[in-house]
Amino acid sequence: MGLCFPCPGEAEPPSPDPEEKRAKLAEAAERRQREAASRGILDVQSVEGKRKKKEKLEKQIATSGPPPEDGLRWTVS
Repeated sequence: MGLCFPCPGEAEPPSPDPEEKRAKLAEAAERRQREAASRGILDVQSVEGKRKKKEKLEKQIATSGPPPEDGLRWTVS
């Protein structure tokens, strides 16, 4: 039960191209990030839709100018 080393007559397997290796690592990191973001969520599309709607509403509020002097704002949804 020792370590397994390649036989002296065998050549080492070719190492992957650094650019290819970097691309695979980036892809794996993105996949892990997507999986972590959706962990525990049953309906991912619904959550994404709600998030986009919230961002759109926040952007609309930010571009609508300063709030009225009384500080209240009416919105219809």
